[in-house]
Amino acid sequence: MAVYTDVAEGELGAFLKHYPVGDLLSYKGIAEGTENSNFLLHTSSGSYILTLYEKRVEKADLPFFLGLMGHLAYKGVSCPLPVTAHDGSVIGTLAGRPAVIITFLEGLSLRRPTATHCAEVGKALAQLHLAGADFSMTRPNALAIDGWRKLWDAARDRADEVEPGLAAEVDADFADFERNWPKDLPQGIIHADLFPDNVFFLGEKLSGLIDFYFACDDLYAYDVATCLNAWCFEKDFSFNLTKGKALLAGYQSVRPLSDQEKAALPMLARGSALRFMLTRLYDWLTVPDGGLVMKRDPTEYIRRMRFHRAIKSPSEYGLA
Repeated sequence: MAVYTDVAEGELGAFLKHYPVGDLLSYKGIAEGTENSNFLLHTSSGSYILTLYEKRVEKADLPFFLGLMGHLAYKGVSCPLPVTAHDGSVIGTLAGRPAVIITFLEGLSLRRPTATHCAEVGKALAQLHLAGADFSMTRPNALAIDGWRKLWDAARDRADEVEPGLAAEVDADFADFERNWPKDLPQGIIHADLFPDNVFFLGEKLSGLIDFYFACDDLYAYDVATCLNAWCFEKDFSFNLTKGKALLAGYQSVRPLSDQEKAALPMLARGSALRFMLTRLYDWLTVPDGGLVMKRDPTEYIRRMRFHRAIKSPSEYGLA
């Protein structure tokens, strides 16, 4: 469940009076998501999403995230828009949390994406990268290698409780990444978390991208690698080459990858798998049951790391 902070109806009604959204008719918590508390609002003027930012989101980062959404929408990327209050502010306070109202996007996130859906995601990711190229604000990636190291230092001593030998395996990965991580590749604004629950579809047509709260400046190809991890593996941990080919072809139909980016994909994909394994591992080992953060099993990303480690050529992801 992703509602960590309850909101009383009277308190919410008073909050909404500061915004041009009409009167509250109904509201309910949204189960998807793991970081913040989200509610679907129905008001006399339409539907909206209310987000209360929990401990993992720094309030100082919110102007970047919200400004980026506005910039991308202006450039034609389908994403929600923050609603401005009557006094000109965007960020309010509700139930002791920073709170924002954003516009509602029609569509559903997918449980079983097809290759056609993956091609749409590839196109949308490339469009996002191009649209964000002239965004004036910047934000370093807090979950780049230095951030991974902090998570690993906090979880390493107990890593073998999850899988025997995991500590030595990840230590070797870190040694490789710290020596060989690609640096001189095209970079700019990336989404950094474009998983299926952050993409909406109407049938086979992509209707919008949401949840920009990990967005930052980093390598474009790293974002592509994250999408390969998120969209192209099956429940049995196998890589679906057809989906990989579709996603990469969709991306390159908008923004072709350079030869250097293609060559770097195996390492970038392994690093992306490590990043998501580490956040899961840290929560799995340190967060008590019933705590603020929804815990997810790190095992599937351990399998992804091993898959990418065995890749001999980027063509194994479906690149022509």
